[in-house]
Amino acid sequence: DFAFYNRNVHLDPTNVCVAACKFCSFARKEGEEASPGYTMTLDEAVEKVLSRRPLGITEVHMVAGLHPTLEWAYYPELLRRIHAAWPELTIKAFTAIEIGWFARREKLTIEEVLRRLTAAGLGSLPGGGAEIFHPEVREIICDGKLDADEWIEVHRVAHRLGIKSNCTMLYGHVEKNHHKVDHLLRLRSLQDEHGGFNAFIPLAYHPENNYLGLKYHTTGLDDLRHIATARLVLDNIPHVKAYWVMVTPKLAQVALSFGADDLDGTVVRETIYHMAGAETAQMMPTTELERVVRAAGFT
Repeated sequence: DFAFYNRNVHLDPTNVCVAACKFCSFARKEGEEASPGYTMTLDEAVEKVLSRRPLGITEVHMVAGLHPTLEWAYYPELLRRIHAAWPELTIKAFTAIEIGWFARREKLTIEEVLRRLTAAGLGSLPGGGAEIFHPEVREIICDGKLDADEWIEVHRVAHRLGIKSNCTMLYGHVEKNHHKVDHLLRLRSLQDEHGGFNAFIPLAYHPENNYLGLKYHTTGLDDLRHIATARLVLDNIPHVKAYWVMVTPKLAQVALSFGADDLDGTVVRETIYHMAGAETAQMMPTTELERVVRAAGFT
């Protein structure tokens, strides 16, 4: 009978990225002139987060591109400054793809990267970068990106260290049902080891402004089926999220009756999905989130 949300703000410090994921509408190459990328200074990034303090925010959700020249010191220093200025704020930052990138560039182990970031203020990990684990799909949509085993290992190490994380699956592109089954079963198996996943978020592919060359959005029925299937298969993951930015607030409300119990949060300036064509609002106040939940018959 319970549905959850949090008071969160999104921060994407840079969209400069060496990866070439065909489904991505967010990333830009360094020096690209036609559609230049951006990189916030430490002062800009910290100020963007601190400016949201009057909204009663309790979490910052932070992901970025794989910047080829930005120094490693930038990332722990960013966490340190935010944590020092706002110690009660939970910092959920850096996907497994980014953690793997830091480790390779700095010739560190995954554990050492996570320990250094945690010491700087990291509270948990988001679930991005999983896409579809199966190599038949990964070779098409994100060839050269951290592979499935490496993504899983980052979260395995994080869970072993007591760092909670989320997990995701990107659907609605070139994948088949057996690829998605494989993906969900791998997540369930990893959860059996340490129980570190807090929530699963099914993410629908958006076709605008990327190189995958597909035309169609998923339908509402597609989205509800993926949420329901996830809730049945992932019996050991506490929460399934209906990300209202992606599926719209109305469908997220309906999804509460299809296995979801989490609407994400206030969000405040989401970038990645809106660059891929999302037309939902950039934020939702807590009063509206609560109205949506109660109108659906949930607490």
